[in-house]
Amino acid sequence: MIDSYIAKLADGTKYPIFLGEIIHKGGAAGSIRINASEEKSVAKIFHDESKSEYYKKKIEAMLKNKPIFPPALNDGNEYVQVAWPEALLEDDNGKCVGYIMPLINMDNAVSLDHLMQKAVRKRLGLNESYSHRLFATYNVASMVNALHNQGHYMIDLKPANIHVYKDNMMVAMVDCDGFSIGGAFNERFPAEFVSEEYIYPEGMDLSVAKMGIEQDKFALACVIFKLLNNGIHPFSGTPNKGYEVGTIQDRIEKKLYPYGNKICKEQRPHPYSIHKYFDDETKELFERAFLTKENRPNAKEWCTHLWKLLNEVKPCKNNPDHAYFKNKECGICKIEEKFEKNISSIRESKIEQNVNKRYIEAERIKQKKEEVKKTKNISNLTMSEIYELDETKKIGFGTMVVAYMALFANLKTILSPIINKIEVLGFGFLAIVAIGLITLLHQLFRYVSKKKTSPIYIYLFIYGIIFILYTVFSGDLIAKEIFELAD
Repeated sequence: MIDSYIAKLADGTKYPIFLGEIIHKGGAAGSIRINASEEKSVAKIFHDESKSEYYKKKIEAMLKNKPIFPPALNDGNEYVQVAWPEALLEDDNGKCVGYIMPLINMDNAVSLDHLMQKAVRKRLGLNESYSHRLFATYNVASMVNALHNQGHYMIDLKPANIHVYKDNMMVAMVDCDGFSIGGAFNERFPAEFVSEEYIYPEGMDLSVAKMGIEQDKFALACVIFKLLNNGIHPFSGTPNKGYEVGTIQDRIEKKLYPYGNKICKEQRPHPYSIHKYFDDETKELFERAFLTKENRPNAKEWCTHLWKLLNEVKPCKNNPDHAYFKNKECGICKIEEKFEKNISSIRESKIEQNVNKRYIEAERIKQKKEEVKKTKNISNLTMSEIYELDETKKIGFGTMVVAYMALFANLKTILSPIINKIEVLGFGFLAIVAIGLITLLHQLFRYVSKKKTSPIYIYLFIYGIIFILYTVFSGDLIAKEIFELAD
């Protein structure tokens, strides 16, 4: 699909232009389309046509007040660092529909967020050098300074909204139409968004439209602090006992900055912060940025300082990816040593906990076995369990078995008077008596022992059956009937 529009330059020159397919749906403002007339540029088409007149004035102000920030060259390749409008786009009726801007290859760029965590840098294959990140910090400050020189403010200045090229740490800035743009005769086209955790304390009661350079100065200092301190926010920290510090933005409003010379009673620094190893001038600039109103360092002052750091920073002897500032130790080494020490301590504590846990579990099992032995009916015990009984219980168990065996050994003597009287009734009746006695014995064992497969149960039960059969069927009448049956 090819659509034609009219491109209008800052001097009023107009020329036809053709746009191709949508390559990015974009955010709330508009979508990105291919510029079929020029491969090094793209078009942003606004979603809200009702704001056409407002967009037209804002883009015209941007065309007349372009920040002086030329494309960067690296190894013969040109890197566009800011997607600033190059021409206004109008339809056939002269209505503003968008603008033309240089193409930035975002496939070769990452947001500043990705530079701050070692694990993320490793996953993305980014350069691990601290000096590399320091250069990115300088480039961000330079871009913000270039905007301020033309009277423009980012307002929603945060790491996620700034990109850098992975190869050289040059800035890659997009969605510039969302900035607060300064026009002619002090005209101002305000930004629409600002993000918590980067709002300056005095701006808490202001609308976004009323925010200006102080918002950028404060947010820029936050971004620089995070880049130099491995992603730690300047107002994050560990709350001291008895204090409720609230969210990061709450801490900003209360000026709870724990990394300065003055001790913050409400919270202490993040345990892995390297702020103690910053250059002294760097620490002073941060104090001014976070604890004063009128004296915050501007972007130009940060540029001058960061350029100085780039020329003074020294590579660490232990690790060339680390760096340290003059008269300071390598903060990254110190923090990594602290981290490894803490991890080792945690591992040792975990091992000790596991050993203790296993010991407690073993003791619990042992205790449970002892309790089972105490409460278990002797009739349910196996031979190995009987062997484990203490001497008193062994004697008791042995006495019971001897009494049982003696009873059945003398069963014929005990029951002879009864058997002699009923054997005249015949073999069948005696068989019924034997079955009854065996059933009675079986029920007795069922009552005494629920462990049917116990060898003791089986042995004693069979023993009892043998003597019941012997007692019932050993009389003279039975022998006589058996001979008669044989005849």
